Amino acid sequence: MPKKLKLEGLDCASCAYEIEEALKKEGFEFALVNFATKEAVIEGDVEKAREIIRKVAPDVKVIEADKGEHAHEHEHDEEEEEYTKTVYQIGVSLALFAVGIVMRYYYDMDNALVFGIFLASYVISGWKVLRSAVVNSIRGNVFDENFLIAVATIGAFIIREYPEGVAVMLFYVVGEFFQDLAVGKSRRSIKALLALKAEYANLLRNGEIVKVKPEELKVGEIIIIRPGEKVPVDGVVIKGTSTVDTSALTGESVPRTVKEGEEILSGMVNLSGLLKVRVTKELSESTVSRILELVENASARKAKTEKFITRFAHYYTPAVVGIAALIATVPPLVTGDPFTPWVYRALVVLVISCPCALVLSIPLGYFGGIGRAAKEGILVKGSNYLDALKEATIVAFDKTGTLTKGVFKVTKVETRNGFGEEEIIRFAALAEAHSNHPIAKAIRDASGGEINEAGVKEYEEIAGHGVRAKIGNIEVMVGNDRLLHRFNVEHDTCRVKGTVAHVVINGKYAGYIIISDEIKEDSPIAVKELKRLGVKKVVMVTGDTREVAAEIAKQIGLNGFYAELLPEDKVKVIEELEKEKGNGKVVFVGDGINDAPVLARADVGVAMGALGSDAAIETADVVIMDDKPSKLPRAIKIARKTQRIVWQNIILALAIKLIFVSLGILGEATMWEAVFADVGVSLIAVFNAMRILR
Repeated sequence: MPKKLKLEGLDCASCAYEIEEALKKEGFEFALVNFATKEAVIEGDVEKAREIIRKVAPDVKVIEADKGEHAHEHEHDEEEEEYTKTVYQIGVSLALFAVGIVMRYYYDMDNALVFGIFLASYVISGWKVLRSAVVNSIRGNVFDENFLIAVATIGAFIIREYPEGVAVMLFYVVGEFFQDLAVGKSRRSIKALLALKAEYANLLRNGEIVKVKPEELKVGEIIIIRPGEKVPVDGVVIKGTSTVDTSALTGESVPRTVKEGEEILSGMVNLSGLLKVRVTKELSESTVSRILELVENASARKAKTEKFITRFAHYYTPAVVGIAALIATVPPLVTGDPFTPWVYRALVVLVISCPCALVLSIPLGYFGGIGRAAKEGILVKGSNYLDALKEATIVAFDKTGTLTKGVFKVTKVETRNGFGEEEIIRFAALAEAHSNHPIAKAIRDASGGEINEAGVKEYEEIAGHGVRAKIGNIEVMVGNDRLLHRFNVEHDTCRVKGTVAHVVINGKYAGYIIISDEIKEDSPIAVKELKRLGVKKVVMVTGDTREVAAEIAKQIGLNGFYAELLPEDKVKVIEELEKEKGNGKVVFVGDGINDAPVLARADVGVAMGALGSDAAIETADVVIMDDKPSKLPRAIKIARKTQRIVWQNIILALAIKLIFVSLGILGEATMWEAVFADVGVSLIAVFNAMRILR
């Protein structure tokens, strides 16, 4: 299970890359460090990871997320305090800078007082940058953003360009401050979507209600949830009826009604009635905790663009320093010109070339895309899956519970060989007593009274065929037509229009039960929208009969269907579709429980209607928390918008930097313009990335 570590004090992208590489060299098969979110996700020994990070980055403080919950109760206050401190430092530095600008008109630049004022302004605003540059250089990580700014500004002081040296440092720090605000806002807005944990729970103990922390609740205990309170953990309603707000989990604004015997999940908000609930999962295993972990760890699975930029920055910065060194030395040595103007040009190039806009805004863009999807009840497990979703060319849907409601009702019973309707229903219900399949539930519901499971002596589920059970001395089989042929049961009906369950009693064909399902209202809308987005082929794969599949495919507007499939057959269908995808991706959408192998085999596995389903959250790459197929095209739109903004940032940053580097080399750009090319572009890129959240 991956563990998330918070890296306090991680102040450069190249440092994040160094930490990631060091962890991998020391045997961590899974180790990813995200500079934008100041987090690392690893699989392995946390203490060993802590030691490695301490060696590579002594100033970085490592906090394990699971243990950091209590340690970070006042994290927001600490951030506010740090922001306030930074504002004071910037304010004092700016005031001194203004005084220095005024005084330089009355005194020569060699005046000790003028120099002292500019130096004080420089140190107050830039001491953190200078300190990081020195510490990072000592530990071998020489070429980072702090190093570039430190060299450029110290160089400006050496050639007596004090105002420009201070201005570069001051505006760089101001830019970093606004970037931190933007990143902090982005992270807080995403966490706010999932900050659903109740602060307390009303535990019923010895007839009295005791207020306890949700972490203290145990399975089987009884809690009371009053109107207006958040549901602290997953449970089952044992008394009461109420409406609950599920919008934070599913993105849907319409409240849901819960009553006795129904499941209620952590993160929901009780709106009306008083509920008595039996705890079924502790907090760590409850829905809200699993969702929070899923979204926070999503940054671990990086997109190719993200990985490329991280490595690009690692090699780009040393190259820039080398070019600046050549600019500062070669022309004066060749032409005999003074060194000072060429050194100034080299310093301008160093400031312009900081890779901040790329290494910060791109991970933030993907982080924002994942957060936007989560806000709409779509959980994407990593930015690599966002990239894959945008390339979807073939989408395959499961039928039951995905395109259809999965709420079955018995609509007809056909008898054979002297058996009666009630007899067929009763034996079929007993045989299906232990099955969780929707068809089994429909048969049990049709039987009316209580089902005495004690009478079922033997039970066997035959995958892709049906069930076989022994009820007293009577053997009963219930399943599809394949079941009849497998056991050589003589029958006169193979093709039945509709979902059918054949019943065999003591080896004799007793008849069949027709069960009807209903198409979801937004299934046709989802298919139409997918085609509008450019998906070339939308198909259905189902274990149901060809007749049923054909009728549903026609009503929904699918390009085709594959029917009467066993679970292993569905995998083969996906493999065949892989050959047709071209440069795109195959997306499979299923219920996340019965379709685990297919979800795993497709390029992108999407679990539909997976609210509270552990199997879905574990298996799928994307989890849609409600049961609406129309959320899939919405996820594709978010993925495409994310990719579009990420590439806007890459092109913007590289284009502007290339223009200003050229101007700097030609001597047409000053330090002031260099500050815009660095800090200005970084801020534009970061705020552009944040558009995804809106």
